[in-house]
Amino acid sequence: MQHRRGTTELRAGSSVTALVAGAASVLLAITLGVQPAVAAVATDFPSWADVQAAKRDEASAKAQLNALNASIQAAQAEVDRTQAEAQKRGTEYAEAEQAYDEQSIVTQNVKAQADTAQAEADKARLESTQLIANLAKQGAGRDATVGLLGDTGGADGYLYRIGAMQKVSERSDAVYEKAVQLQKTAKSLADQEQIEEQKLAELKADAEAKFQIAQAAAIDAQTKYDALQEAKAKAEALVAFLTHQREVTEADYQEGLKAKWGSGAAGEVSASGWARPAAGYISSNFGMRINPVSGVRQLHTGVDLAGPGCGIPIYAAHAGTVVYAGWYGSWGNYIRIANGDGTSTAYAHIQPGGIGVSIGQEVGPGQMIAKVGTTGQSTGCHLHFIVRVNGETLVDPVPFMRNQGITLG
Repeated sequence: MQHRRGTTELRAGSSVTALVAGAASVLLAITLGVQPAVAAVATDFPSWADVQAAKRDEASAKAQLNALNASIQAAQAEVDRTQAEAQKRGTEYAEAEQAYDEQSIVTQNVKAQADTAQAEADKARLESTQLIANLAKQGAGRDATVGLLGDTGGADGYLYRIGAMQKVSERSDAVYEKAVQLQKTAKSLADQEQIEEQKLAELKADAEAKFQIAQAAAIDAQTKYDALQEAKAKAEALVAFLTHQREVTEADYQEGLKAKWGSGAAGEVSASGWARPAAGYISSNFGMRINPVSGVRQLHTGVDLAGPGCGIPIYAAHAGTVVYAGWYGSWGNYIRIANGDGTSTAYAHIQPGGIGVSIGQEVGPGQMIAKVGTTGQSTGCHLHFIVRVNGETLVDPVPFMRNQGITLG
């Protein structure tokens, strides 16, 4: 048999392909935690198990990618939140620093005013002290009469000097008192401004600390977001690889089925070339029973598969030729397929218009041939499946199909 596309590539292919496959396995196992399936050894074409394993790998990788996308959305929200918080804290920090700087200038001006007032007060105190000392010296050496008589300037001059000295003293006292008051006021203001400046310094430090915390959170959130984006890129590459691998595996499998069992072969086919005829559970087994329609005890010639309802697909259980397709009495719409080795299968109660093959048509295992119905003597939608061997001998389909690698129930 000639090798089909992809089979040589993925199974016996070049060293480059092997390296790519190996890298994908590492990414799958390490980056995402998905364990790639080990393909079954196939001498001709991939098995159904290979197809299902490829699907599982692809589905697992896609699930991880979806989880990453959800995490990225959450991370983006956290980035937005932390960046907004950092911006808010940065604004508070800038405003606190501005207020502190302005208060510092105010405090410096008040301190300068206090220093000027102190200098004026010191000067006024010195002048007043000197004037008072001079007056005291003049009064201590002689009494007023002697001073008055002995003064060459006369009494008027003496009195003038005394009055002038008193005015000077009063002025000095006023200047001194004003300077002292200014000094007290300036000092009080300076003290208060220093207190306010200290408060602002504390607020500034607090704002700075909060900003640093917010900024660190924003950086951390961005780092996590970037890491998730990097993982997403790897996951997307992995999904693309596994999707391609699954598509190639499926294509090789389908081509292999057709080449081995016929152009209609499809779906899950066992190694011996058999397929499950329909979905559903066993509602009635092979053997003697009371017919639910006639009430007569008689042989139930096959096994009933029911559950999904009318209209679901019926598949050829094996490769062969359609030897009957039409109405068949109590079986309603009916198909019979001969394998060619004395084995045949039959499918009863097909829905009206549900027969999809014709007499003489070649079919492959797993090929859709009809749709489940409830025609003929039937109490509900189901497939009545019959197996004959050695020409006409009826057998129980359940163990027979099990021996062919197909489980009916």
